Amino acid sequence: MAAADIPAVLAVQAQCYGDALLESSEALASRLELSPSTCWVATLPDNTLAAYLFTHAWPEATLPPWNGLLTRDWDDPETLTWFIHDMAVAPIGRGAGLATRLYAAAEQSARMLNLTSSRLIAVQSAAAWWRRIGYTPLAESQAAPHAAKLATYGADATLMERGLDG
Repeated sequence: MAAADIPAVLAVQAQCYGDALLESSEALASRLELSPSTCWVATLPDNTLAAYLFTHAWPEATLPPWNGLLTRDWDDPETLTWFIHDMAVAPIGRGAGLATRLYAAAEQSARMLNLTSSRLIAVQSAAAWWRRIGYTPLAESQAAPHAAKLATYGADATLMERGLDG
C-alpha cells in the first residue's frame, strides 16, 4: 500500500461498512506510516483497488484507538503483537480470494519483523472468517480491561488472537 492508495481505500471502506465504522483518511494514513511493510492492497486485472489490509505492531497490553492517529510510542519489542486493524473487500472483489492473499502477504511481513502473536477486533460478524484461519476470541476476563475501547469498534466487536508459530 502507498499513501496514494488512501482515496481508493476510503471508497472500499464506504462500500463495506456502515457510517458508524468509517475511519478518517488521517487515521488510516497513520497506520500506513506506522508500518508500511504490513499494509497491503489488492487490485483487479483492470487495476481497480478491490481490497485492503491495515496491520501494524502494537503493545499487547493495550488496543489502538479506533479512528485515532497512531504513533510509535513504545520501547520494548518483546511486548508487541501483530495487530490486524482493518481488512475489507469491495463487493466487486468478493469470491476472488483477495482476503486470504492479503492476509498471507501481511503475515509474512509480520514474521519478518519477528512478531510471534496476533490480535484483532472482529466487527460486523467477521469473527467466523477469522476463526477459520486460526483466531479465537479472548476469554471474557482477558477482554474485560479493554471493554471501553472495544465498544468504540461497534456492538458486536470481538477481541481475538492467535499465535504466529511455524
